[in-house]
Amino acid sequence: MPVSRTTRSREPVTCWPVPEERRTVSVLFVDIVGSTGLVERLDPEDVRALQHGYFGTVAGVLRRWSGVVEKYIGDAVMALFGAHGSDGFDAYRAVRAGLEIQDALDRRAPDGTRLRIRVGIATGEVVVDLAAARDGGHGTASGAVITTAARLQGYAPPGGVVVCAATRRATAGLLGLRPLGAVTVAGMAQPLDVWRVTGLGRPGGSRHHGPLIGRRRELASAADEIIRALRERRPGRVSLVGPTGSGRSRLLHELTRVVSTVDGAPVRWCVAHCPPYPRGDLAPLADMVRAFAGARDTHPPAAVRRRLVVALDGVLPPVPLGATAHDLADFAATPLDTAVATLGAQRWRETLLALAARGPLVVAVDDLDRAAPPLHRFLHRLLATASARALPLAVVVTHGPGRAEPVPDPAGRHRRVPLAPLRTVETGRLLRHLLGRAARPAALARELLPLVAGNPAAAEAYVRALDGPAGPGRPVPDAVRRMVDARLDRLDGEQRAVLMAGAACPAEFDADVVERLLGWPAGRAEPALRALLVCGVLRRAGRRYAVGEPTVARVARQRLPRTLRAEFTRRARAEAEGCPAGAPARPDGTPPRPVADGGGASTVAGRHPACPPRADRPPAAGVAHRPGTVPRRLGPVPTAGVATRPVVAPAPLTATAPQVAATPLLATAPLVAAPPGVRPGRASVAAAPAARGVHRGRPATAAAAGRHAADQHRSPVTGTAGQGRSAVADAAGRGRGPAIGAVPGGSVGAGRRAQPTRSRIDPPGTAPGSRLDGARGVGAPAPVAA
Repeated sequence: MPVSRTTRSREPVTCWPVPEERRTVSVLFVDIVGSTGLVERLDPEDVRALQHGYFGTVAGVLRRWSGVVEKYIGDAVMALFGAHGSDGFDAYRAVRAGLEIQDALDRRAPDGTRLRIRVGIATGEVVVDLAAARDGGHGTASGAVITTAARLQGYAPPGGVVVCAATRRATAGLLGLRPLGAVTVAGMAQPLDVWRVTGLGRPGGSRHHGPLIGRRRELASAADEIIRALRERRPGRVSLVGPTGSGRSRLLHELTRVVSTVDGAPVRWCVAHCPPYPRGDLAPLADMVRAFAGARDTHPPAAVRRRLVVALDGVLPPVPLGATAHDLADFAATPLDTAVATLGAQRWRETLLALAARGPLVVAVDDLDRAAPPLHRFLHRLLATASARALPLAVVVTHGPGRAEPVPDPAGRHRRVPLAPLRTVETGRLLRHLLGRAARPAALARELLPLVAGNPAAAEAYVRALDGPAGPGRPVPDAVRRMVDARLDRLDGEQRAVLMAGAACPAEFDADVVERLLGWPAGRAEPALRALLVCGVLRRAGRRYAVGEPTVARVARQRLPRTLRAEFTRRARAEAEGCPAGAPARPDGTPPRPVADGGGASTVAGRHPACPPRADRPPAAGVAHRPGTVPRRLGPVPTAGVATRPVVAPAPLTATAPQVAATPLLATAPLVAAPPGVRPGRASVAAAPAARGVHRGRPATAAAAGRHAADQHRSPVTGTAGQGRSAVADAAGRGRGPAIGAVPGGSVGAGRRAQPTRSRIDPPGTAPGSRLDGARGVGAPAPVAA
């Protein structure tokens, strides 16, 4: 939907698809400690050089973590994370940037002056100007969370980072945090809970509780492939592929339990977990080495070396064992050092091959889509060497569905096991189990079932969020919102615009509806709809489309600002009522009033009289239009399960104006002046000629028509205003036969309800509903007798 906004030059600029969005972002506010005293002691030129070095260092760190510098305020810097795209870890990236800024300033130390900073990070909803979401884009975002971040930095110790409660929830399990208690912030009614960041959390396997629900087929398929590779000594790779929250880590955990022996021989599992943005390209391998040695994060390198010597005893020959243990211990202690990491990875690959030579070995990496290319190359070389030596080794990885293999596996031995959404029965069982564990009534599973959409992580998040309001207005949990935001931001601009427009529709939609909502030309929306269908965001509903998950539709709608959301809703409502989406609403805001059969011509079947014609679409095949006129796209947009009929534009008829005689199948009946004593306009539109015979049980002769009218004297009479409805009803009610101006034998005026036609547009000069149906000849007019 093109929307114009005004820039500083006062020139209207069309921003597409929308100029602003409501987004959940993390705001970082960094300020120098004691800047006032520092500036007073220095010369202005030294101050300027200090500021240049400081701002350059801070901006470089923020850009490296995909942050957007919103503004510079004195010696303070404010940045946004997630303003123009979210990966689900915006808050984590903000914290990592805040920790790295102090380290970068310590390394730089411009002019020998050491700067200490305070960092405050808050997470919340803002309105983002998408066009201005770039470095130095002042006024990019608006919201209370910006003020919160600025206030929080005042509670951070020098060189420290503090976060709010929302940031803490978004980084749960990824950071080390220490509570500072509730603090009173100026201008805020309630105290804020604040936590200080003490460091990065160590990655580890997720804790899995309860029985495995569903995934039995995927588990069996992956286990069979692993056992075949180990038994036949043909190393291969198994990928567990599914979206975030689909249970990939749980399935990997179950595989370690199921595939424990092969032909009586124990299977050794070496598992690594890739955290978001690991510290070092090969850091997951360093964690794998530490787990193999049974060492903790707090153990010094000497203790790790001693444990490695014990673990490698009998695996490697005595001569290289000492050197290997030394290199691996250094690798586990300093994975950021490139030279140490390269040598350590080489030693670890030799160790894994030696372990595979002694017995079956499975190397697993969880969340491989977060890994750097060096880790992919490590796995490729490991498989290639194991295949050349015919070792019982298998590699198991988990990742998302949209990831391509950067390095192909040797010999093409690669099996993908897709993880589809849980079935409805399985999702219900999972919800009942989670509700029972949380001491909640199992009846809530019915309410949560459509919201979960077969995602186990979403089910857990909704059950944890049950303390909030119930009913349709239940808020989307933060964890689910982050998953959906990341999913939407992977779409391009056109696809996201189409999704937002479709989410505003109350029912199913097609390309025509979306194009009218967005004001696009015909044919532009169909490619985006097909792409959304392929990636699973949309689903087919007959010949139309619908958003696949209610939560996705809700988040997409909530991203729109209120004014744009109301505009989409108004256009969708107008489309459902049959009015083109761009038509103006009534001045009093009420919807157009539908008219009954035989009503006037001011509003037809709910269409507003101000609805403009659509001239950008060709006429339907087989429908001729009057020369010099613009074909209308008439009739309401069909909705699911509701049969609609085409609406025809009425042409007023008068009994006093003679018209051209009727032509077969198309023209209307000629009308002649009424006899003396009869008011003009009381003549009825006549029905099919008697020569056509009986139509639907109606008599074909004048005498029979009179008797039929007397018998059906209480039947409803239809027709437009001025077509003799009162006279016909009066005559039929008294049993006196047809009224003046009504032809005996008529199929419209003889007391039966008019049948709707199938034609989209009546020929010029015809009354509504008087055109013949091409298949049955319903409603053909006949000359009116004087």
